[in-house]
Amino acid sequence: MLMLNVIIGITSMGIGAGLALYFYVQSLKRTKSTVSELVQNAQKEADEIVRESRLEAKDEAIRIKNRAEDESRNKMRDVRELEKKLVKREFYLERKMEIADKKAEEQDKRDTELRKHQSALAHKESEIQQIIEQQTERLERIAGMTRKEAQDILMENLMENAKSGISKKVKEMRDTAISEATREAKKIIVAAIQRSAADHTAETTVSVVNLPNDNMKGRIIGREGRNIRHFESLTGVEIIVDDTPEAVVLSGFDPVRREVARLALEKLVLDGRIHPSRIEEMIKKATIEVDESILHAAEEAIDEVNLPPFQPELMKILGKLKYRTSYGQNVLKHSVEVAWLSGLMAAELGLNGEIAKRAGLLHDIGKAIDRNVTGTHALIGVELAKKFKENEIVVNAIGSHHEEIESIHPISVIVAAADQISGSRRGARGDTLESYIQRLEKLEEIANNFEGVSKTYAIQAGREVRVIVENDVVNDIEADNLADEIATKIQTDLNYPGQIKVVVVREHRSVSYAK
Repeated sequence: MLMLNVIIGITSMGIGAGLALYFYVQSLKRTKSTVSELVQNAQKEADEIVRESRLEAKDEAIRIKNRAEDESRNKMRDVRELEKKLVKREFYLERKMEIADKKAEEQDKRDTELRKHQSALAHKESEIQQIIEQQTERLERIAGMTRKEAQDILMENLMENAKSGISKKVKEMRDTAISEATREAKKIIVAAIQRSAADHTAETTVSVVNLPNDNMKGRIIGREGRNIRHFESLTGVEIIVDDTPEAVVLSGFDPVRREVARLALEKLVLDGRIHPSRIEEMIKKATIEVDESILHAAEEAIDEVNLPPFQPELMKILGKLKYRTSYGQNVLKHSVEVAWLSGLMAAELGLNGEIAKRAGLLHDIGKAIDRNVTGTHALIGVELAKKFKENEIVVNAIGSHHEEIESIHPISVIVAAADQISGSRRGARGDTLESYIQRLEKLEEIANNFEGVSKTYAIQAGREVRVIVENDVVNDIEADNLADEIATKIQTDLNYPGQIKVVVVREHRSVSYAK
């Protein structure tokens, strides 16, 4: 039994070894087949790569050849064009050479003729000189004196005649000089006024704020008046709520505060939310805007008269004059005008124009703070100028322009004169607000009284009247005559500064309707 089991085990091992060998041989065959296939595939890929490389090389060679042929053709074309240009240049050069040769020949001819003329002229001059000498000798023989003696006698007679009339001539020259000086002085003043003329508007101590509706007045007043009291306490400006439709009035003597109040109230009305905290916020914003406006106004004034920048604090004070008026005249515009007048007159007299303009611009600087400081605006201005270390000529001009201190320099006198010219010229301070409105109404009334006038508008602050006429009543020729008649009527019935332009407008409209 044991032997049988051994035999069976050995047999099984032999069979197993045989099977293992068989499978190993089969695996080797399959591996060899796979390797052969891989080699074949690799060979095929290598052949494909070589074939594609050869095709790409041929394509690249063809492209290079084509580029070379194109470049060659382009170069040949450029060469041919260059040859054409060279041929043309040679042709033009030949033409120019021919023209130059002809001009040279003509110039040679002119030179030859000129030399001949010069020779003939010299010969004639010699003959004339000989004739003059002969005539002079004959005159000396006839007069019995030499040329020198005749000249001395003639000079003596001229001197006696000159002495007899010299006193009269001197008097005439003195009178003429005085007259010319007066005329030139008037021209200087007139030119200065003309070149520095500025528009001035009448301003009052009140500002009007328009409202979208009358219900807004109740919101401005607030519950038991808390809004209006808070607003007035913060701005120092009184709000007048009356029967004026859709408007309230702001009243205050400080123009800067009144402007802050106006801007703040307009912002509140536009926003619609009116309560104490919102009022404080809008007043702060308005204050910032007004401060920026003040600084901008000062910068514009300084630039307008071509002066270098001032110290920042002085510019803030100067800019406040934008909101100050004197007899209806804006003080900042007045100061700019005085600066121009002073600079022009100083330049005509050979003085320092820049110092004159600076003194003119600052002469009313005291008006910016005279409501808060005791004293006249001239003396307040002197203290301000000294504080900012201005030139002593500028300080003296500020203090002396109303003769409160003595003038020590011609520029001070010029500034005082310019201040008088600017303030007293016609139109500067002549109109109050009431008379200004009345004049505009009278202008429109005069034009409306003419036949054929349908509407009249006084515009440009009363410097122009725009008259609309009826097309079927007034023709083109009559329109021209109507303009002259209205202008004549205005000259007869009104007193006004400057001139008023009358414009008659006649319009024809053709209207049809598509139904």
